[in-house]
Amino acid sequence: MRRQVFEKLKAWKTNPDRKSLILRGARQAGKTWVLKDFGRREFLNTAYLNCEKNESAKTLFQDDFDVQRLIRGISALTRVDIQPETTLIVLDEIQEVPRAIQ
Repeated sequence: MRRQVFEKLKAWKTNPDRKSLILRGARQAGKTWVLKDFGRREFLNTAYLNCEKNESAKTLFQDDFDVQRLIRGISALTRVDIQPETTLIVLDEIQEVPRAIQ
C-alpha cells in the first residue's frame, strides 16, 4: 500500500500541470509519515507545518491570499528556505483552517 501511495505522489510531482494536493484518509493511517518520507526522498527540503498545533498557522490565512506573503509566512514558521521545485510544503491538519483550503 505504501508503495502505491508513494508512486502516486511521484506521479503528482512530475505532472507539469500539478495543483495543490489534499491527502485524505483515516486518522492514524500514516498520511503524515508518508508525506514526510516523500519529502525526504524526493525534495531537497520539506517545510512541515501542523495547522492544528500552531496558532500562528491559523492566523496566516486570515488576511489575503497573496502567495508570496503566505510563502514567507510558512518559511518563517517552519524555518525552511522555500524554493520552487525543490521544497515540499506540507500543511498538516489543514482542515483546522478552513479558509486555507480555499
